[in-house]
Amino acid sequence: MKESKVDVILHPVRMRIIQHLIHQELTAQQLKELLPDIPQASLYRNIKKLTDSEVIYVVNEIPVRGTVEKVYSIHKPGLEISPEELNKLSKEEHMGLFIQFLANLMGEYERYLNKGNIDLAADGVGYRQNSLYLSDEEFREFVYDLRRLFQKAAEKKPKNGRKRRTFATIFIPNDH
Repeated sequence: MKESKVDVILHPVRMRIIQHLIHQELTAQQLKELLPDIPQASLYRNIKKLTDSEVIYVVNEIPVRGTVEKVYSIHKPGLEISPEELNKLSKEEHMGLFIQFLANLMGEYERYLNKGNIDLAADGVGYRQNSLYLSDEEFREFVYDLRRLFQKAAEKKPKNGRKRRTFATIFIPNDH
């Protein structure tokens, strides 16, 4: 049975690969340097899975000493999960995906904590939960503004002085 695009994307290792390919093109070697805790065989296997599933694409091939080094990038339409595909999932499948999402976040946080010499305040680490009382129109406007701000920050390329930070959102409607 073919694995759904949702399952392909939300795998913890593949999610980390995708996160590094947002707004940049990288070779497998560069990904290996960015993800040193992932064994090389596992990294290559997951890159292949993402490529075969058309979540990431080979955007260039560079000849290197008699071989070809592939350059990978995400392709935004390939990363999209259609509302129709999401609506077809069962309650159990949604819970499974949500648990994978939370596990990915927990993994990121654990890797941060394991670095040792950390300073949560100086590093800007935080997690919060707030309730917002918004009409449907106000909520759409809020999400639009948030996406616009996020896109502006996400367009910044890696360079000296910039730290990679994980930002996650979860919106859950509540009837009370």
